[in-house]
Amino acid sequence: MISKFPFLIVAGFLAFTVQAQTSRPDFNRSSTYDVQHYVLRVSFDRERKRINGDTTVRLKALKAGLREVVLDSVDMSYTSVTVDSGGTALKYNTDGDKIRVTLDRSYGPDEVIAIRFKYSATPEKGIYFIPEGRQPNNKKIHSSQIWTQGEPDEARHWFPSFDFPSDKATTEQYITAEKGETVIGNGDLVEQKENSDGTVTFHYEMPIPHSTYLVSFVIGEYVKTSEKYKDIPLGYYVYPGKEAIVPKAFGKTLDVLRVFEELTKTPYPYSKYDQTIVSGFTFGGMENITATTLADDEVFSTMIPSLAGSVEDLVAHEAAHSWFGNLVTCRNWAELWLNEGFATFMEAAFREKMYGRPAYIAKITSDAETFLADDAVSAKRNGLFNRNADNVNALFERPATTYNKGGAVIHTLREQIGDKAFWSGVNAYLYQHKFSNVESTDLKEAMETASGQRLDWFFDQWVYGLGSPKLEVKQTYNLKTNTLTLTVAQTQKTDKFTPPAFRLPMDLDIVTEKGTEMRKLDITRRLTTFNFKTDGKPLRIKLDKKEKIPVKTVKIEPLTVE
Repeated sequence: MISKFPFLIVAGFLAFTVQAQTSRPDFNRSSTYDVQHYVLRVSFDRERKRINGDTTVRLKALKAGLREVVLDSVDMSYTSVTVDSGGTALKYNTDGDKIRVTLDRSYGPDEVIAIRFKYSATPEKGIYFIPEGRQPNNKKIHSSQIWTQGEPDEARHWFPSFDFPSDKATTEQYITAEKGETVIGNGDLVEQKENSDGTVTFHYEMPIPHSTYLVSFVIGEYVKTSEKYKDIPLGYYVYPGKEAIVPKAFGKTLDVLRVFEELTKTPYPYSKYDQTIVSGFTFGGMENITATTLADDEVFSTMIPSLAGSVEDLVAHEAAHSWFGNLVTCRNWAELWLNEGFATFMEAAFREKMYGRPAYIAKITSDAETFLADDAVSAKRNGLFNRNADNVNALFERPATTYNKGGAVIHTLREQIGDKAFWSGVNAYLYQHKFSNVESTDLKEAMETASGQRLDWFFDQWVYGLGSPKLEVKQTYNLKTNTLTLTVAQTQKTDKFTPPAFRLPMDLDIVTEKGTEMRKLDITRRLTTFNFKTDGKPLRIKLDKKEKIPVKTVKIEPLTVE
């Protein structure tokens, strides 16, 4: 954007490129193999909260001479580890949160080896056993449940795996439940088989590669309501007697999928989409691939008029992950904002399509305010690129940066390059990286190509940097020369990753008795003075009226007349 000022005086020092770009730690995880497919077979000892697991991991060496396979595995008691074809026993040892398997020979990249693990576990994470829920009058609310939660690294508590987002594989599940229960899994239900002991085994297949944290199942007594979006079956699973909640909570799902397809120019990527409520869920929802899990208390809150909009946002957010997170996935946890920031932004984009621009801006500014309030009191601050990502347990402790700031910054990126270039860039980003993994540099490249702009400065300050700009604006008007002088100071505290000056291309509205004059500012320094000829004494000014840069704090002092 080219700024046009009749008169311009600058003071202070130029905004600098934060050290973020040159000093980024590498959070990617190396491996000697690529998992192709997981076969997961699970049954349960519910009284002991114990699982019996039988998992086959099919993988390929990344280079010649693979003799050892190391997988993530926490507190599993193994009874056998074998080559799946032929049953040759393999030597193994467990070491902390790993299992190390010595192969029967060396393998090369042109071969596939399938390793079968039989084990049991009483997982503290990953699989959750929920008791039957009853009201104080003893009326049943829901049956007992068993459900999984994988993000960020809980899959390793119930099946041996390369439990990191960069490795994608197809999956199939054989989940054995009690007769009368429903099992909701990833992908298509291939078979439902009754066993001689009265149990039932559900066989699901998910033929599109995905990260381990998206693997899931839910077991319990449910009623399913079905509809279709185009040829895609949609399932809404709620407790018996609670069917009335479905149109209120999930009634916009068809609109959500339609709007997201229209905006991204990318079809919904999978063969079904289920949404299931569960009890005791610690998150509002989880975008398990093709089978979103939702907290029942969150969904039931749609009956409260003041909270219904939040449930609509939740449904939109989790569905958006089908594109941003599931189809295209962050390569490592430092890049989690690419999943969550985009999903948060798409909540606002859905509001814009359904209810207009004011509803969109209200959501964006609310997200920005949430971040600013959190950042003001947070002792541990992250950038969107999270340099604390090695502490995986803390990834979701303070989500305002990853989610709320992430969504607001994507909005600012949209405003910076323009609507046409932005959505073209989104489409290219999704198409070029579908079924694979990304880092922030991939998004930058897509947006630069679509817009023709260099965006290093934008990503340096908004993605790799910390904090936000704080502006103090002094305004003086000279009656003799009809000149408005603005002195704009950036007062944010600086550190290694917070720049003394953000680059802030902004619109300025000057309201006089004759109307509103619009000027463009390109604030690039710690202290900048702008002079404008006006049609008369300003009655008021408004900086960034359209909230193109909502992640900021602005204090405008009263006008001084000379």
